[in-house]
Amino acid sequence: MEKKYTVLAKFIKDMSVETKDAQTYLFVKENIKNYHLKISINSKAIKNKMIEIDTGLNFEDKQGNEFRTNFEMIYTSIIKLNEKNIDKEKLEKIILIEVQNEIYSDMEKSFLDMVRNAGYDNFTIDKKINFETLYENRTN
Repeated sequence: MEKKYTVLAKFIKDMSVETKDAQTYLFVKENIKNYHLKISINSKAIKNKMIEIDTGLNFEDKQGNEFRTNFEMIYTSIIKLNEKNIDKEKLEKIILIEVQNEIYSDMEKSFLDMVRNAGYDNFTIDKKINFETLYENRTN
């Protein structure tokens, strides 16, 4: 069975780490385990059956501490649909599940490199994101 899309490009559109001062850095280094990862996915049609997909990763302090670092990245994929008439539900699954699963390892590596290069060298993501579960939870 032929794949319904082709990934034409994937790149980091935006990347940001904001740490106010040394005191904040030291506090975050000790408390980074209290942070959680938020994901947002937005898409827009370009032309000629091409779609730009922005996957946003925000790593935030769950507890809202005064001393916190903001970690943000937008990872962009450009896909081309291989079929002419794809219904809305299939297109949503392509964008929100299939493409995300395909780009995840590169996106995760880029995000981990960013956090580690910001001085949080022992940071890891404990479990792989299940985009199918996220999709199902979104529609329920």
